[in-house]
Amino acid sequence: MQVRLHPHAQDRLQERGALEEEVVLTVKRGERFAAKYGRTGFRCNFPFDGKWNNKQYSTKQIEAYAVEDDGWLVVTVIVKFY
Repeated sequence: MQVRLHPHAQDRLQERGALEEEVVLTVKRGERFAAKYGRTGFRCNFPFDGKWNNKQYSTKQIEAYAVEDDGWLVVTVIVKFY
């Protein structure tokens, strides 16, 4: 399965604390759910054990929202830290 990132999603990776590899794994192995506008959401938790914005977290959750387009085209990425 091919997973590509739209330029918008690619631009948001660094500012939101995600890696492209994590997004691809989220689409390939994460929980799938229906999202707005006919999109599909994917969610996956990753061990983090680090600091984000000067706060310590143990888990990073990636949510990738994608459309089917000869594989998956990720249009945006949301990151939550726990």
